[in-house]
Amino acid sequence: MDVDQKPPVTMDGIVALAKRRGFIYPGSDIYGGLANTWDFGPLGVEIKQNIKNAWWRYFVHQRADVVGIDGGILLHPKVWEASGHISEFFDPMIDCRNCRSRYRADTLVEEKLDRKAEGLSTRELTEILQEANLACPVCGERSWTEVRQFNLMFQTHLGPIEESGTKVFLRPETAQNIFVNYKNVTQTTRVKVPFGIAQIGKAFRNEITPGNFIFRVLELEQMEIEYFIRDSEWESTFQHWLDAMAEFYDWIGLRRDRLRVREHETDELSHYSKRTVDYEYQFPFGWKELSGLAYRTDFDLRQHQEHSGVDLTYYDQANEERFLPHVIEPTMGVERLLLTLILDAYNEESVTDVNGKPYERTVLKLHPRIAPYKAAVLPLSKKPELSGKAMEIVRDLRQDIVVEYDETQSIGRRYRRQDEIGTPFCVTVDFESLDDNAVTVRDRDSMEQERIPIAELRQHLHDRLNQ
Repeated sequence: MDVDQKPPVTMDGIVALAKRRGFIYPGSDIYGGLANTWDFGPLGVEIKQNIKNAWWRYFVHQRADVVGIDGGILLHPKVWEASGHISEFFDPMIDCRNCRSRYRADTLVEEKLDRKAEGLSTRELTEILQEANLACPVCGERSWTEVRQFNLMFQTHLGPIEESGTKVFLRPETAQNIFVNYKNVTQTTRVKVPFGIAQIGKAFRNEITPGNFIFRVLELEQMEIEYFIRDSEWESTFQHWLDAMAEFYDWIGLRRDRLRVREHETDELSHYSKRTVDYEYQFPFGWKELSGLAYRTDFDLRQHQEHSGVDLTYYDQANEERFLPHVIEPTMGVERLLLTLILDAYNEESVTDVNGKPYERTVLKLHPRIAPYKAAVLPLSKKPELSGKAMEIVRDLRQDIVVEYDETQSIGRRYRRQDEIGTPFCVTVDFESLDDNAVTVRDRDSMEQERIPIAELRQHLHDRLNQ
């Protein structure tokens, strides 16, 4: 079969596919939606779970030096004072006086004026925007407030009455759970420096201008590791984790030609970081951060030690030495990685079938580790003898393979639906199956078909899925 590739997908195309096929829905959709909130449908939740399972397997289960925790969303308010989030976790905000639209000032400067904005003060950003006399992207007016700092943490209160309750924050990152549990982990396990603590969990950021679908969201899941080391080992350990992140992307099928590494300049570094490197992906809206790797020095443990009064030093029995570990932090976001994997896998193809008839197909060439369904079982017709045989196969496969059953529409339409949702293999049960106890297995990417005995089907799929 001949296949011709079409131009890359647009964000509008991805958003439409995501809702049409049940990957991602607008939040509170029946009420008109809630801006920048999203719900994950039957296929989206499967991909999210596959991403998290793959990450945990690769970085925790396959290593002897990483253990996991699951910390709470609400932490003691002093945690955020110690971490610097109360004083440092801000974005520069500016409002249009006419239409009340709100923007990140640094984003306006970079995207509308094509100027670097990292590290600029609110005064410098105000002067740049005033000098440029930039029009509001929404209403076109040129009447702006001055740039001011906006704290990104969501606030709530503990207790039945807000006025007398304790002000707490929804965590903006999962890292602090790890730091405040570091001592518990060292006392209750047999970990020794160097070692890591991993966590997957929700974080919340009151972003000024979230957007680009699920690229930047208010509610996100982070996959983070804090890897505790001696300060003398930070450079080699940093490179180790930079390589490990790239190898993980290979392992889940992300193409290297759309990835690049970008080093943060000094004026971009977070208050806790001595070095930060981003993996960037070539999105339809430009090269943007996919994940990050930071050398946090001993900032966090030192701050928590000082604010809590608890000794957080590590005692090395072999060398009879006590020291405060430094930290390397690899971090990835589940939603952003999900979006990236769908974009990376998306293909529109002009295909000529075996009879020479052209047709168009959309296919998500997701890696089997990420695909929501690993196989689809499709009886050629709804006749009881075929559907009964197909359901027997489904029950057998579902013991350890995630499969879908579909008997609606023509077989060609069902193939194309499975292509569009990324299913690696389709298993067709036809009338010959009743006689020869074999089925036709169709490969999503090549569209090649082969006849496989039903007794060998599960092992055949396992072998193909784990190649």
